[in-house]
Amino acid sequence: MVYSKNLEYQKTFAEFFAGIGLMRIGLEEAGWQISFANDIDPMKQRLYSAHFQDSYNHFALGDIHELDIKDIPPSTLATASFPCTDLSLAGRREGLAGKHSSAFWGFIDILKKMEGQRPPIVLLENVAGFLTSHKGKDFEEALKALNSLGYSVDAFVVDAANFVPQSRVRLFIIGHTNGSSESVSSAEDNQLSLFYEGELRPKKLVDFFIAHPEINWSIRELPKLPKNSILLHNVVDNTKDDSSEWWSQERVDYLLNQTSEKHRLIIETLQSKNQYSYLTAFRRVRNGRSMAEIRGDGIAGCLRTPKGGSARQILLKVGIGEVKVRFISPRECAKLMGANEFIITGSTTDALFGFGDAVCVPVISWIGKNYLNPLLAEINEKINRKKAYVKQQASSGIS
Repeated sequence: MVYSKNLEYQKTFAEFFAGIGLMRIGLEEAGWQISFANDIDPMKQRLYSAHFQDSYNHFALGDIHELDIKDIPPSTLATASFPCTDLSLAGRREGLAGKHSSAFWGFIDILKKMEGQRPPIVLLENVAGFLTSHKGKDFEEALKALNSLGYSVDAFVVDAANFVPQSRVRLFIIGHTNGSSESVSSAEDNQLSLFYEGELRPKKLVDFFIAHPEINWSIRELPKLPKNSILLHNVVDNTKDDSSEWWSQERVDYLLNQTSEKHRLIIETLQSKNQYSYLTAFRRVRNGRSMAEIRGDGIAGCLRTPKGGSARQILLKVGIGEVKVRFISPRECAKLMGANEFIITGSTTDALFGFGDAVCVPVISWIGKNYLNPLLAEINEKINRKKAYVKQQASSGIS
């Protein structure tokens, strides 16, 4: 157990599927300290190690299925941003049985083997599609697997656009062994109505809660998400007009010819203004044709890994009679993930992979401050109450 002299749990965490370490940055902002990190990708380890100079003493490179439990130190929190590939359309929705997302079961196996040193809190992160993968069966299996290890569970959805100028909707699961579980079906109607309100627990998620009273739930009320005031123009690089990063006019024209009439009108309107506006675009196949879908609300689309040309997000600088186009840069990706000071090394492709697979730092920091820290305080308070009770019984001569 991770106790201090007062038998309290400390803010230590083990990070599985660590990637380049953005989960770590977010938790550290909330006062937590890394004790262990693991990832299977050597490239991500290189980026992690270039930023974190202490990686040599806690980062284990390798497949989670092959980790030796003896090499994992006790921690209060275990995090798992396990691969989302098989939970999305990109992975043909193969779910937790898929080649990549099945790594979740490696995480569960680690928790099983920890037994007496099992962390009292776990935090899982994945795409929102996890909720509906295989009509909810994958999500149900994951929650019941945590239940079987003594964790009561909660779930909520956060869009990173509440913190940074990037639309990145993610599903979070928190499990804990504090002993306070409840059946959602037995809750008061007015309590359930709270879960329908706001962005954190949309109706689809609450319907899942209600449809699965057999799951040990422990649902906490959370504050409202902040309203982000940072827009795309606040984070773009100051790329010089003569930079080779800007596309040729021929290439720009080709992109514009791929836009719909509605999106082309938006571009033309902004082009005539006496100031620059910034838009983003992704190429997508619609009705058998490659199209450039434009977003002009000052928010970037969700960063992805560059597994093909269509996965790279495009930036448009429009105004003063011009339309200039280039790909979003690694530094801009870092800012869109709330990791402004991240030390970027390696190739552009490496950086895009690293950030595309990562978590948004201020989202994790918000969860740490508003969920994990209060939860840990309650767990420690329970420990101290028990300690005081034992002491009182001993002093009164009751064995």
